[in-house]
Amino acid sequence: MSAENKPSITELGDPSRPHGEAGAEMLSGMNEHHYEVTGWGLSFLGLEKNSRVLDIGCGGGETLRRMSEVVTEGSLTGADHSPLSVKMSLEHNAEAVRSGRMNVVEASVGELPFADGSFDRIITVESFYFWDNPASDLREVFRVLDKGGTFLIVADINGDAELSEEDLANIRKYSLYNPTSSELEALLRQAGFRDVKIHKKDGTSWICAEGHK
Repeated sequence: MSAENKPSITELGDPSRPHGEAGAEMLSGMNEHHYEVTGWGLSFLGLEKNSRVLDIGCGGGETLRRMSEVVTEGSLTGADHSPLSVKMSLEHNAEAVRSGRMNVVEASVGELPFADGSFDRIITVESFYFWDNPASDLREVFRVLDKGGTFLIVADINGDAELSEEDLANIRKYSLYNPTSSELEALLRQAGFRDVKIHKKDGTSWICAEGHK
């Protein structure tokens, strides 16, 4: 197979459900490549030291690690349907896991194994593209969010932006769901979220959709 036709690490690792050596390499890269957009998104979450936080699609665990610097007396939970992501997130946050402040579970966003109102902060970074049933999945997120809580969807592309040919090719290749701002706002409102806000960063295609319960 020629170098031109050789599958990329992303293709081999499968960003929708990372697995294998390629998946591990891809997740490590995501921890680095998503650092800036994640930091921007976290600025809207309003974390406190005693927050009860859920990270949906926690990937390689870097978002959890960054939040653990603020959430020192609360709890942090990661959920991902990839066993490899769960393993790597646990390893990446071994100290916080040992201390009992953090746990990571294998679960799908469509069937979250948590009681109603379990969390006062929920975030998903670079994973909404892959949700199978956005409307019903958002209702499940709303169920486990506590009254007064905040939910964020953070992504580095959005359906309103002028995207590069590479981004457009990846959307087609991986069948990514990339709604416009108005579509995303409507989905959140239909799921029950209130005070919905759409944040965008000037000069980028980044988006952060914010909803409350």
